[in-house]
Amino acid sequence: MSSSTVTQYGFFFDQSRCIGCQACVMACKSWNNIDAGPEKWVKIFEYEQGAFPSVRENILWVPCFHCANPVCVAAANGAMLKEPTYGIVFIDPTKATSADLRAAYDACPYGAIAFDSDASDATASKCTMCYDRISVGKLPACVESCPMRALDFGKLSDLQSTYGTSTTLQDLPSGATVQPSVVFKAKDEKKQLVTYDPSAAATLMGERINSLPPIYTDPTVLNDLSGVARSSLVIKPNSTEQLMQVTKNDDA
Repeated sequence: MSSSTVTQYGFFFDQSRCIGCQACVMACKSWNNIDAGPEKWVKIFEYEQGAFPSVRENILWVPCFHCANPVCVAAANGAMLKEPTYGIVFIDPTKATSADLRAAYDACPYGAIAFDSDASDATASKCTMCYDRISVGKLPACVESCPMRALDFGKLSDLQSTYGTSTTLQDLPSGATVQPSVVFKAKDEKKQLVTYDPSAAATLMGERINSLPPIYTDPTVLNDLSGVARSSLVIKPNSTEQLMQVTKNDDA
């Protein structure tokens, strides 16, 4: 279906407001009756960058972005489609096979299709933009549940008029080809709110009271990132186990 025939709806995500609380993930699972585990239609990725005293936590909200040019549809051998009323990318359950949907997952830069296991015949599903809700005038469950108001939803043209036209964030794959139906606001620049001496702070953090041995004597160990499990974004994990690790909440 030509994208010119689609009245495209989409999302807005304000990274500067998101605290990674997982409310959107839980609301999505609850509304859509999805079991706890790796079958996540919405994913919250958290990862750290840098070392003391310049450390930054990154939080990314990633559902299906219902792209204007959904390469997953082209890769799915007829198992997926894009409907014209809202521009939703759907799985067609009457045509879908696990192999077709694995191919679609591989094609999608965001890994939007969710699998309940690593088995070759795993159940696959994905974000439906909460069609059953938006078709009766409600917001998607993820958007309505956000306590920080980091999310918004509506006609993509309206969102762009309100929030701008940015379709990428730091570390996210480029959306140039797929044209995701989303507007992003990047996190604020990091600011030092309290003046302090990093060297003195590093020494102090290594000390312990009551004659206990210090945690470390060489503050440069704080720059050793070899033990940091999530020091980069892994948007398309190699397994459901890794997916659960990089999206933090093992209950979601």
